[in-house]
Amino acid sequence: MNDLDVLKVFCAGDGRFGNLLGVVRDGRTCPDDRSRQALAAELGYSETVFVDDPERGVVDIRTPGTRMSFAGHPLVGVAWLLDIGELRPPAGSVWARDDGEFTWITARPEWVEGKRTEQYADVAEVEALPAPPPGEGWLYAWAWEDETAGRVRARGFPRRPDGVIAEDEATGSAAILLTAQLNRALNITQGAGSQILTAPGPDGTVEIGGRVRFAPDRGLDEPGGTFRR
Repeated sequence: MNDLDVLKVFCAGDGRFGNLLGVVRDGRTCPDDRSRQALAAELGYSETVFVDDPERGVVDIRTPGTRMSFAGHPLVGVAWLLDIGELRPPAGSVWARDDGEFTWITARPEWVEGKRTEQYADVAEVEALPAPPPGEGWLYAWAWEDETAGRVRARGFPRRPDGVIAEDEATGSAAILLTAQLNRALNITQGAGSQILTAPGPDGTVEIGGRVRFAPDRGLDEPGGTFRR
């Protein structure tokens, strides 16, 4: 497949880390539900996006096991790749902008489904959690690193039945949910070192931003890269 790019979304300032994202630029190459789900499962990223209309921003988001109506890091990644001001996932219209370093999207927290946030006493408790921790359901574990400055340490655990992703490196939708709950701008360090910036809007929306880079070229058997096959 020569139209599949792999990005790193929510990179640190030096370009490291970030959550891997597969983007199929021409959704016609996987025209049906079965082929799309099979490719998403084969790639094994937390999400893969199929672009159905690059001019109107119509996209289809898949995990290895299911279709999603909304997800944060896939939309930030696609907005950067397509350089487009509006995206149309099934959940609704998502506005996007780029300020030169960060790519931002604006979304509604009520679009975030099936995720729960849990505050821990300190950063050490968050970092000591096993991957995944015991329990069921999507868990966004977090603690204040510097409450005055709005700095948060977080880790995300899908705990899905398929067990493909034990820990999510950077989770935009969960960051949106946490921002809405706290009603303040946040600077989140998640996973091994990914960075997510957020800000609540006056109309109940949340803007979320991060750096996006192309992942290094690798083969299909090595997760992380731009595949040419």
